[in-house]
Amino acid sequence: MSARESLLDAAFAALARRPWTAVRMVDVAAAAGLSRQTLYNEFGTKDGLARALVRREVDGYLAGVERALAGQGDVRERLGAVAEWVVSAARGNVVVRALVTGCWSSWLPSVSLAAVPSSSAVPAQRRADGALPSPGELVGVVRDRAAAVVGGGAGGGEVGWTCELVVRVAVSCVVAPPLPGEGGGGAGELVRGVLYRQGVV
Repeated sequence: MSARESLLDAAFAALARRPWTAVRMVDVAAAAGLSRQTLYNEFGTKDGLARALVRREVDGYLAGVERALAGQGDVRERLGAVAEWVVSAARGNVVVRALVTGCWSSWLPSVSLAAVPSSSAVPAQRRADGALPSPGELVGVVRDRAAAVVGGGAGGGEVGWTCELVVRVAVSCVVAPPLPGEGGGGAGELVRGVLYRQGVV
């Protein structure tokens, strides 16, 4: 594992114990078994570390979408798997939950979604300093990736609408999970049922 990944892991782990405002760079470096200088060389500042952490979680979230789309089964199964991933990723990761819902608690890093000026010599940090996606933009990215796999093209038309519906249903299950005993099996089952009944895919 690279020094950068070790530091990001340590920063993410710190969020389980204290709010971001109380996370100290020296503690992140120590937890990763690296020097403070290495931390500053990689990220520049604590804000740089925060942006890199958010960028990594965006990338991991989208990689999970790709894995769900590459899975076995017909279109309904794969879109159901995307919905399940959206929900499980958001429930298991506080940063992903904030990204998909737009609800950033005071516990989390406060980062601007707009690009910030970057003078970093580290390519990964220059990328992290670029624009971060809003919840609506994330919906669009997932819609377009799903539509490209399902329909072989961009996210427009009936296929794009269906894929966007899938993502928005999944996000609604993050915000308002089905109650136990309501007969629902979660976002994936809900999506598969809707697609089957409507015959839209």
